Amino acid sequence: MKPVIALVGRPNVGKSTLFNRLTRSRDAIVADFAGLTRDRHYGNGKQGKREYIVIDTGGFEPDAVSGIYREMAKQTQQAVAEADVVVFVVDARAGVSAQDHEIGKYLRRLSKPCVLVANKAEGMLEGVQLSEFYELGLGDVHGISAAHGQGIRDLVDIALNLLHLPEPQDDAEPLDKSTIRLAVAGRPNVGKSTLINTWLGEERLVAFDLPGTTRDTISVPFERNGQRFELIDTAGLRRKGRVFEAIEKFSVVKTLQAIESANVVLLLLDATQGVTDQDAHIAGYILESGRSVVIAVNKWDAVDDYQKQLLERSIETRLAFLKFASLHFISAKKRQGLGPLWASIVQGHKAAMCKMSTPVLTRLLLEAVQFQSPKRAGMFRPKLRYAHQGGMNPPVIVIHGNSLEHVTDAYKRFLEGRFRKEFDLVGTPLRIEMKTSHNPFTDGDDS
Repeated sequence: MKPVIALVGRPNVGKSTLFNRLTRSRDAIVADFAGLTRDRHYGNGKQGKREYIVIDTGGFEPDAVSGIYREMAKQTQQAVAEADVVVFVVDARAGVSAQDHEIGKYLRRLSKPCVLVANKAEGMLEGVQLSEFYELGLGDVHGISAAHGQGIRDLVDIALNLLHLPEPQDDAEPLDKSTIRLAVAGRPNVGKSTLINTWLGEERLVAFDLPGTTRDTISVPFERNGQRFELIDTAGLRRKGRVFEAIEKFSVVKTLQAIESANVVLLLLDATQGVTDQDAHIAGYILESGRSVVIAVNKWDAVDDYQKQLLERSIETRLAFLKFASLHFISAKKRQGLGPLWASIVQGHKAAMCKMSTPVLTRLLLEAVQFQSPKRAGMFRPKLRYAHQGGMNPPVIVIHGNSLEHVTDAYKRFLEGRFRKEFDLVGTPLRIEMKTSHNPFTDGDDS
C-alpha cells in the first residue's frame, strides 16, 4: 500500500504550494492570503520508485470551538488520523507563533511520526535562523522552499524513511495470478457493505480485519464458480460480515488505496441520489489509476420510471469518460441483477490482462489508416507504421511512425474504438502511446 503523508500547519505557510510540488500538479489552489484551503485534498506523488499519497489540509486551529475554523480543524484531524507520517509546515520568515505551539502540542500527544519543515527558507542559514523552531519539541527542523523546489527530495526521503518501508521491486509478481482482487468503491451508505454481505452470506464465510496501520486494507477471500476473488471493502467489514450502516465511515485514503491494490473496481452508485460530484471524483481516480471498472447502480427497485430515466441520462453525461465500462442496475438487498454483475467483473479482468499480438495490432492500424487518414499538420501528414503492446492492466498500445506528435485526440479515440472492437476490451481503460521515429538527418551539420 502507498504510504500517506499529511501536510499540517497554520494558515498561509505554503502547504498547498508544497502539495503541488510533491504531486507535481496544480490541483491545489494557491493564493497569497490565509484560509483558502478548507477541505482535505488528496493527490499522488512519486520519487524514484517510491509512491505515496499526499493530503493537503486547511489552516489548523486545534482549539477552535465553533464556525468554519472548527470544521477545518475536524478535517485536519481526520487527515492526521489517516496519515502514516505528518509533515508539520511552519513559516521560516514569520518565525514561531502561538498557533505553531498549539499545533506542536497536539502532534506530540499523538506520538505519530512527524517531520518539522520550515517553508520559505530560501537564502536562509538553517543552523542560525531556523533554530527558534526547535522549541516546538518535534526534533530537527528542515528548511525548504516549496515555491522554488529546494529541499523537497530530502523531505520526501526523510518522511518515508521514518516508516521503514521495504524498497519497491520492479520484478515483484503477485502471489497468485488466478485470484481477482475486487475493490468495492463508492460514497457512504450506497450499499457497499450490504452488497458484500449479500455475496458472502453471513453463515458461510468470516470476514476478517487485517490488523495494523491505516495502510492495511480489509480483504475477504471469496470463490464463485471455481474463480477465486479477494474482496476489498472500503467501508470496513466487521467480523462475521456484520456491518452496521449507521457506523460506516468514509475514508478517502482507504478508497484510494483499495483502488490502487485492486485488479477490478466496482463503482457503486445510489439510484435514490443520482450521480454526485463525489461519485465523479472516485470515477476519475479509477480512470487515472488504470484499473478495470464496472458500474453498478444500487437500490434500483426504490426509484420510479421517471427517476430511472434521469439517472441513466446523468450517467451518460457525468460519467461519459467511463463509457467503456459495463453498467448494471441492481438491488443488493433483494439480490436482483447480481449474476450479470459477476460476468462483467470477470470480463473486465480478462480485458485488462489481454495479450495482443504485434501482427494483429499492425494490421488493425494499417486498416484504420486506409479507412481514415490522420489530419495533415502543415506540410506533413502523420505516418503510422506499426503497433505493438506496451503493457497490461491497463492495456497499452504503442504506435510507431513519423510526425506522430500531430495526431489529434479525436483520431486516437478513433483508433481506440477499432482496437477495442477487435479484442473485446470491455471494462478496462486503454492507453495509446505515440512514438515518433528519430530522423538522423535533422541533427546533421549543414556546413
